Amino acid sequence: MNLNNNKFKPGLYCVATPIGNMGDISYRAIEILKNSDLILCEDTRVTKKILQKFDIYKKTISNHKFNENKNLNKVLELLKNKKTISLVSDAGTPAVSDPGRILIEECVKNGISIFPIPGASAISASISISSFSDNFYFCGFLPEKQNQVKKLFETLSSLECSIVFFISPNKLYKRIDDLKEFFIDRDILICREITKFHEEYIRTSVKELANINFSRKGEITVVISEIKKKKLSFIELEESDKKKINKLIKKMSIKDIVKKVSENRVISKKLIYQYCIEKKNEN
Repeated sequence: MNLNNNKFKPGLYCVATPIGNMGDISYRAIEILKNSDLILCEDTRVTKKILQKFDIYKKTISNHKFNENKNLNKVLELLKNKKTISLVSDAGTPAVSDPGRILIEECVKNGISIFPIPGASAISASISISSFSDNFYFCGFLPEKQNQVKKLFETLSSLECSIVFFISPNKLYKRIDDLKEFFIDRDILICREITKFHEEYIRTSVKELANINFSRKGEITVVISEIKKKKLSFIELEESDKKKINKLIKKMSIKDIVKKVSENRVISKKLIYQYCIEKKNEN
C-alpha cells in the first residue's frame, strides 16, 4: 500500500468506534482506517460490520485479552518498519476497559509514535448528561467478588467526586445493598444502551434504587453523584449556644470555646468554629 505520508504518519492509531449508533463515527476515524496497513480488532466480526458500512476493506486480525501478548512481537515489527496500524475495540475508545494497553506500553518503550483518534465514549457521554460534578473517578468494570466490590466501594466513598463504572443490569441488581451501604445519601444515574435504539436513562437516589425497574438486557454505565455537602447555617445553633459564645469570645481562644460549648453534647464543632470566626471578624 502506498501511504500518503503528507497526510498520515506511520505509527499506532487508537481509533474510537461507535458505542451503538454508527453515525457517531468520525470522518477522521474513517480516513485513518481506510489508510491503515492493518487493523487490530477486539472481535473481527464486530469490527467488520463497521468497516463494511463505510466501504473499508483492510486486513484485520483479532487482538483481545487472550492473545494480545502473542501478537505483540509481530505488531511491533510492523510498526518499526513504518507501517500504519489502527487499534480498535468493539465499541468506544481502545485501551479504556478494553484490550490495547500492553501494546501501547511497548510502543512507548520502543519510541513508536502513538496517535489518539477520539470519538464516542460511554464515560464522557454519561458524565455530560448527569448534572453531577465533572470532577470524576472512573473505575471501569467492577470486580466479580462481593468482598472485592465492598472494599472498592469503601475506598471510593471517601472521594469527593462523581464516580463512574461499567456493569451489567443483572450485576447491578445484586450490588444494590452494597451501593446503599456506602453511597446512601447520593444520587445515581443509570445509562443503559447509550446511543442505541433502546437507550434508557434513569435518575434516582441510591436510597430509592431498589424501587426502580429497568431492563435486564444490554450494557450499563453508572454515575454516582459527588458527596452532598450540607451548607452550614448558624441558625442550627441554639440561642443559648450563641449567647455563651458571645460571652466567651473575648476571654477564650476559639479552640477552647469549641471544646467548652461542645462538651457533653452532640453538636457540630465545625459549626461552633465558623460562628466564632464570624464573631471575631465583627469585632
